[in-house]
Amino acid sequence: MSAHDDLPEVFPPTLREVMLRPRWLAMLALCLVVAGVFAWLGQWQLGRALDTVPVESGQTEKVVPIEDVVEPGSYLNAPLVGQKVRATGSFVPGDFLVVSRRVNDGIEGFWVTGQLRLSTAADPTSLAVAVGWAATQDRAEDAASALNAAPASEQSVQGRLISDEGPAVPPRDDPFALTTMSPAALLSRWHDTSGLDVYRPYLTSDAAPAVKGLVTISSPAPEASGLNWLNLFYAAEWAVFAGFAFYLWYRLAKDAWEKEVEELEQADAPAHE
Repeated sequence: MSAHDDLPEVFPPTLREVMLRPRWLAMLALCLVVAGVFAWLGQWQLGRALDTVPVESGQTEKVVPIEDVVEPGSYLNAPLVGQKVRATGSFVPGDFLVVSRRVNDGIEGFWVTGQLRLSTAADPTSLAVAVGWAATQDRAEDAASALNAAPASEQSVQGRLISDEGPAVPPRDDPFALTTMSPAALLSRWHDTSGLDVYRPYLTSDAAPAVKGLVTISSPAPEASGLNWLNLFYAAEWAVFAGFAFYLWYRLAKDAWEKEVEELEQADAPAHE
């Protein structure tokens, strides 16, 4: 008989016993706090996704001053996307640019866009305006050149306010092409922009200027919807993060338990040899 036979056999702890230790209970409490924060953020995003106060029917078709809808540099609230607004100012000569991949009544073409420097703002403020659509790039560029050569004059522009599409990587064969309607991308091409405030959304004009090759942009009223899908996606993300906090705690506790069992088995192996 070996002397080791007199030693009491040590049984490894169960996973439940490890989880009930003070260390892991403290970590569970921390995970509860983190998950609670994530749940609150998810609820907040869900509240924004489900618009409880949608705009009245036909509200987007009532023309209102742009400053009553959104401030420069701010995002356009979902219920106000497509709102018709009025802005007064002068187009900056030399800043009429062409944006490609613009569909008008099912036909792909080009937009001519300009920088409208508002005269109603206290500080220098500009709004990107899509003034008209052309079927070909040559017509669009000719129209932009004609508008750039015209003298600046104050005018009131009316149209539909649309959210920024964001910048995009230009095609390899034309690195200077603009393929999305992004005021941020247009700003990099505009003149006299020092200290300039810029609206994040852009405006599609209700009437094209009297320039050969340009037609009015087709911009129908938006479909009414009280659901913001982007915020709904963010709400689902926060719910996943909350669940992951608990999973992380379980995984760490289980790894610690498996390591402890393995060490006990290795320590017990020589005693039975």
